[in-house]
Amino acid sequence: MECEGAFQRPDGGGPYGGQVSKNLDYLEADYIANPHLTVTLGRFLTPFGIFNERLYPIWIRSLQQDPLILPLSAESNDGMMLRGGFPANAKANFNYAAYVSAVSTGHNNLQSTRDVGGRMAFFFPGPRIEVGASFQKLLQDTRTNSFGFHFAWLSTRLPLNMHAEYARSNQGSGYWVDGAYRLSQLHFWQKVMRHAEFAGRAEQFFLGSISSDEAQALGLQAANTREGEFGLNYYLHDGLRLVSSYGRQFSSAGNLNLWTVGITYRFLFPLGRVGQSMSAQGMSPQGMGEQSMGEQGLPAQGGISQ
Repeated sequence: MECEGAFQRPDGGGPYGGQVSKNLDYLEADYIANPHLTVTLGRFLTPFGIFNERLYPIWIRSLQQDPLILPLSAESNDGMMLRGGFPANAKANFNYAAYVSAVSTGHNNLQSTRDVGGRMAFFFPGPRIEVGASFQKLLQDTRTNSFGFHFAWLSTRLPLNMHAEYARSNQGSGYWVDGAYRLSQLHFWQKVMRHAEFAGRAEQFFLGSISSDEAQALGLQAANTREGEFGLNYYLHDGLRLVSSYGRQFSSAGNLNLWTVGITYRFLFPLGRVGQSMSAQGMSPQGMGEQSMGEQGLPAQGGISQ
């Protein structure tokens, strides 16, 4: 369950105002059929690119603003998904996810479109690099196609991780590149700096063959847009973090300053004893669909330890 508010000051001045939205992002049942296949039923995060499924939760992402291209694909779907991975050879692992979803319009917070799609990627354990591609086919209304590519890298020498993604559909196209660096290697104020993290992102969006009003209704920008953002985060505890960022958006529709200040907290409720820890199973933010980094792909980032 996600509750999110967006508050903006009117052009003529006055107090900030806005609405708070409530959404159920995922509620799913996972069945591990074998070490290379997990079957998912219910409402799940759409496996398109890497941000939506691996970096979307606020306690994982380093910058709280969504990428401009995020609305180009469905964010959640109601249906069935198959996912897993296996070694391709001694130096590369292959991971995949494929799904089919049904139409759901009964409630504003549980909407889903009828489409099929998936993602596949190769992970190279040595340099800790993953490259992959995604595809989505809408099976209703305009029956449009969406496709994308992604890249992820977790440095072996520095407390640094980087991600990049490109997506394209008839609604528009664009890319983003971001990175986060833990300041633990600085030689001053080490007790403080080891808990601090600097993050940055550069991105660009190009409006497609739809009108500005249609783009805004979908959550996209109404015109071609460039944006840069940087942030500073501080981990008070492994699951408790202070976040802050500043961004500048450039567009023919108007330039904007984007400020973010907040607190993120990740909590878990143990349901009983298990024979294997969650970290050993390599659980993804939404379930047990992907295994550990050494077996399948890059994990989501978060926490104090590096």
